[in-house]
Amino acid sequence: MSTESPSVAFLRARQRWHWAEVLPWLIAIAVFFALPGWLAFGTQVLVAILFALSLDLILGYAGIVTLGHAAFFGTGAYTVAMLAKHAGWTEPISGLIAAALAAALLGLISGMVILRTHGLTLLMLTLALGILMYELANALAPWTGGFDGVGFTPQPILGLFEFDLWFKVPYLYALAVLFLMFLMVRRIVYSPFGKELEGIRENVKRMHAIGAPVTRRLVTVYAISAAIAGVAGGVFAQANAYVTLEVLSFPRSGAILIMLILGGSGRLYGAFVGVAIYMLIEHKLANEFPAYWEMGIGLLLVLTVLFARRGLLGIAENIGRRLSGGSR
Repeated sequence: MSTESPSVAFLRARQRWHWAEVLPWLIAIAVFFALPGWLAFGTQVLVAILFALSLDLILGYAGIVTLGHAAFFGTGAYTVAMLAKHAGWTEPISGLIAAALAAALLGLISGMVILRTHGLTLLMLTLALGILMYELANALAPWTGGFDGVGFTPQPILGLFEFDLWFKVPYLYALAVLFLMFLMVRRIVYSPFGKELEGIRENVKRMHAIGAPVTRRLVTVYAISAAIAGVAGGVFAQANAYVTLEVLSFPRSGAILIMLILGGSGRLYGAFVGVAIYMLIEHKLANEFPAYWEMGIGLLLVLTVLFARRGLLGIAENIGRRLSGGSR
């Protein structure tokens, strides 16, 4: 007879993989073979998914609303670029580790200040952090290149796989990094720590009442989220071999927030759905209606907020439940 407590058994059951979770990865692999002309675009989608996943960790599971998450993405991107340009360090994997550490440090330091506030104050402080990092990078233009940006050439991955112009290697590299980071995030959200974060999101006063170290938990997950965003920025820099101030811009923070809302926050795969749909629609509308494509994205966001508060993934889940219920 098992001596496992009901709570442990519940958490263990949640961690089991469902067959549908394999679909995004099969689609990503199929794109590599079936759509070689789309690999450059696909690489940007994979990087954006990783970035959205880092945001989902704090927004969807801890309830931390932010308008400055690009600060960590840009920190990771510039860490890789600065190491390559000024220190001659172009090894990709160690560059990503450095990007994660730099972004995590920024997340830890800023989180200890920002996360002692809440509501509108918290929102404005996250926005201020993003603006400060943008202006800092601009002020250090002799190092960062300012608006002109900075370029570099990364070494082959593991000394074997060179970044190519057809984006075959960058695509697989981004996919591998995304998968590893996803496994880590999945383990976090299904752990007791993840349940604590959900408790803080749902009722922070109750978590304080039972003695949970709320601020410490929030700062910890904020630093982890920052590190993952830094990795996304590092992959972006290595894949494009170029970094500009745009990686720290407010539009990047706003766009990734919209993508997550579209897909559904607090759902792991909401980042996959939201990013893919947003970027495909953006790509199509920008080509067909270059002056009005943002109107289409705005309309989609309004409809999602009004009729699909759990995001597009939530709609798919509801349809799946109804179909499975009807087939019984």
